[in-house]
Amino acid sequence: MIDDEFFFRISNSDKMRPFFMSIVSDSNHWMFISSNGGLSAGRKNSDYALFPYYTDDKITESYDITGSKSIFQVTVAGKKRIWEPFSERYTGIYNFTRNLYKNEVGNKVIFEEENHDLGLTFQYQWNSSNKFGFVRKSRLINSSKNTLEVKVLDGIQNIMPYGVGAATQQASSNLVDAYKRSELIKYSGLGIFALSAIIVDKAEPSEALKANTVWSFGLQKPKVLLSSLQLNSFRNGNTIREEEDVKAEKGAYFNVADVELQSGEEKNWAIVADVNKSSAKVLNLSNEIETNKKLTEEVFEDVELGTKNLIKLTNASDGKQLTADKRNNTRHHSNVVFNIMRGGIFDDNYNIEKEDFTTYLREANKDCFKHHEQLLDKLSTKFTHKDLKKLAGKSDDKNFTRLCLEYLPLKFSRRHGDPSRPWNKFSINTTTEDGKKVLDYEGNWRDIFQNWEALAHSYPEFIDSMIHKFLNATTFDGYNPYRVTKGGFDWEIIEPDDPWSYIGYWGDHQIIYLLKFLEFSENHYPGSLASYFDKKIFVYANVPYKIKSYQD
Repeated sequence: MIDDEFFFRISNSDKMRPFFMSIVSDSNHWMFISSNGGLSAGRKNSDYALFPYYTDDKITESYDITGSKSIFQVTVAGKKRIWEPFSERYTGIYNFTRNLYKNEVGNKVIFEEENHDLGLTFQYQWNSSNKFGFVRKSRLINSSKNTLEVKVLDGIQNIMPYGVGAATQQASSNLVDAYKRSELIKYSGLGIFALSAIIVDKAEPSEALKANTVWSFGLQKPKVLLSSLQLNSFRNGNTIREEEDVKAEKGAYFNVADVELQSGEEKNWAIVADVNKSSAKVLNLSNEIETNKKLTEEVFEDVELGTKNLIKLTNASDGKQLTADKRNNTRHHSNVVFNIMRGGIFDDNYNIEKEDFTTYLREANKDCFKHHEQLLDKLSTKFTHKDLKKLAGKSDDKNFTRLCLEYLPLKFSRRHGDPSRPWNKFSINTTTEDGKKVLDYEGNWRDIFQNWEALAHSYPEFIDSMIHKFLNATTFDGYNPYRVTKGGFDWEIIEPDDPWSYIGYWGDHQIIYLLKFLEFSENHYPGSLASYFDKKIFVYANVPYKIKSYQD
């Protein structure tokens, strides 16, 4: 139990080969982190990165230059000792234990190093907040019998500026560094990480009008560093000067402060980082840091609200399981979390929002929307899935019937994508830029139907809609789209030099999912499938290819 929450622990985690984790959230955060601390993180997709988005091998290898970094000057009996937790620089000097913790819900991870020689334990914990971004909590504990004086250097490094896409970072990182500018608003301690200009090679003005931000609380009047340039000076015990404006260097945010710990005492502090901030939002945040005395409480409250919301999302798909085996319960919860992250979760049981349905119809078929506009105006702001099926059954317009039947009010879905599969791009569309809720789903063909197979058990009345979506996205000859989305389906563009480039999937290894849907439907609603056999309400996907003749 840590702070009244149940965690699983791997003791001596550094004795294992580094492994990769995905830390989830209730919003559009993404974090891929290695068990050695190397990470990539951001919001929405890889183009909104806080730390560089690379393949998992590079993320694991970059643990010493990306993400968390802590160095302590510890005075013991008048003698200064340097301790750098989670680094291999001091291997063999100290007797230490490293532990790794992850909470049951899967949205928090703690790295811990116990230095048995110094009698100090250091922990840092990654959390997410929908309102504030990523929250990194730190804790330094004196378990010795002595009072310890500690000079702390702690923070995060290799912070991305706003406006650098993953492709640009991966292909031209050296050029990106040349455009970086990190600034400090001294009165609030807010770090601003931006580009001096958008990276283009055209003779035109291209201002960088947004930034990523980092700020902190908990340490008394710390000096702030905006780069990693002075880390070696700190290791050598030299004087550190605060940095307020750093150009053409990788961004960082470090606090440097003096801490005195009595025996058994601990010190806590935190760093908060976010992406995609306009100049107005930066100014508002800076003012709030300066004036809002309850801001730190609000940060932690929003972190806990995110945990509650994630549990609520998971429970909506029957993710809560209570057996005598707690590990089995947690495994089930984890499976459900990743299932709904891929396939989505229904927004409000069997209720449908008029605004989302009309928007969907307008984008799917303009003529159909215009023809039924008056009918749609008469709908209630919220209506049920049964109401929608009745509406579809009364219409003579087969396109309208089809679109009603395949409509699925899903949210929280994103495509299969992570640093171990860099060819699969992901996008987490949970809200608009102004914070308005988005209902959306997308996924690779086999992934999304595989995940809906489980989701159908929680929402059996949507099984017909799943079957309709499946069949209407299938081609006449069974060569199926690569990706299914709320708005239809996508095709890959064939790139002759890319061995991973295909336009779709052959239907023979997708048909098992349809079979499972049909079996499910027949079990739950015997005879309902037969009612569709003589109705012309299904279509097949018209695709941009032609099959060659036998001779060709």
